[in-house]
Amino acid sequence: MRENLHRFFRAARGAGVRVSPAESIDAMRAVAQVGFNDRDILRDTFLLTLAKTQDEKRALGECFDLFFSQPEPQQESAEQSRTDDNKESGANPSADEHGDNAGGAANENVGPLAQMLLSQDRSAISTAIANASGAASLPDIRYFTQRGIFQTRILDAMGIQRLRDDIDEQTTRNPALAERLQEALNGLRGTVRDAVSQALLLYGREEAENLRNEILRNAPLARIEPRQVEQMRALIRQIARRLRERYSKPRKRQRRGHLDVRRTLRRNAAWGGVPFLTAWKRKHRDRPKIVALCDVSGSVARVSDFFLLLIHSLHEVVDDVRSFAFSGHLIEVSDILESNSPEEAMKEIMSKVGFGSSDYGNSFADFEDNWMSAITPQTTVIVLGDARSNNLDPRADILRRIGERSKRLVWLNPEGRMVWGFGDSEMPRYATFCTVVRQCATAQQLERAVSDIVATYQ
Repeated sequence: MRENLHRFFRAARGAGVRVSPAESIDAMRAVAQVGFNDRDILRDTFLLTLAKTQDEKRALGECFDLFFSQPEPQQESAEQSRTDDNKESGANPSADEHGDNAGGAANENVGPLAQMLLSQDRSAISTAIANASGAASLPDIRYFTQRGIFQTRILDAMGIQRLRDDIDEQTTRNPALAERLQEALNGLRGTVRDAVSQALLLYGREEAENLRNEILRNAPLARIEPRQVEQMRALIRQIARRLRERYSKPRKRQRRGHLDVRRTLRRNAAWGGVPFLTAWKRKHRDRPKIVALCDVSGSVARVSDFFLLLIHSLHEVVDDVRSFAFSGHLIEVSDILESNSPEEAMKEIMSKVGFGSSDYGNSFADFEDNWMSAITPQTTVIVLGDARSNNLDPRADILRRIGERSKRLVWLNPEGRMVWGFGDSEMPRYATFCTVVRQCATAQQLERAVSDIVATYQ
């Protein structure tokens, strides 16, 4: 049973529940107290000891129902279990459902798997599949491409080769029996296939999610399909959480400072060098400030959606973030993003300035007239857009003044570098006044860009 619990913990991690070794120990201790007889109590025990959020409780509950719906492997073989049951009931396992003695005599000549299938003992068959799954190391399944391999392993462990020989032999001796065995074999294949699919859902979910995330990380944000939008938002939240974890600890250490050994020794010379008084080295760091200008015109609206979501998920790292959105004109959207869910925020932003024709010159003029004072020598200004201004005045002079007032001016362009400067693209002109210019078309590029920006304040 301990091994079964370890498999459940692994399945729970694959379902998205964060289960630490200490939490696993606590859960096992709790299970030792409540036992396994009452599944409802066991389920509640796991929910109380392992789940930390409502999402984790829901995921853990689904994982529990799926995991414990499978029969547990038994130490004794399925054949021995079936024989013991038949001895107790006085039944003849070789007799067919019509009580045909001749058919029963024929059944005695077939192997144990054939006899089990002919007896139609579902409990024995389920136990045999569970035992064969353990022998085939089914919990090691990770990818959907392995389903055929594990199905073959399980059937081999159950003795399918002997069953095939029985079918071939009975084809000439007893065609009716051979037909029944073939139908039973087809049903067994389907049952094993379902068991393997269930195991893949339990144990392969984490690997499947990692593979899907890796594909999404490198997929162009502007071409994300509608069904993938929520998955991408979840991925962006993971990226934000990873960045918070990466940079919050160094900032805490910097606030505390590092011990200055020389000054400490000099200060405590009167006490024989015993450090009653300590001296600390502290390096001055600029207070992080970010101003983000996001193009939400039709061509780049989807990219801006994910970018704004990432920026406003980093408040634990960046102390001061102000966000602006524009198409033909520019508005501040900081309050909208902070007071609404991402879906509601983007819907409101798009209703105000989204999906229009981009006019970078007019938008830059709006920013200079109303919010230029938000930029200080500690501010990093990020512009996300394709720099296509529909052949209108690009007002590069305003961008130059923004760059001169700020600590850094970073431009993230979702288009490929090969098209910069072609058509109505003003990217080469704007790039002259930028500290950093980067292509930012995928989630991976977006993470690297924001990570580099945040790192400048560490």
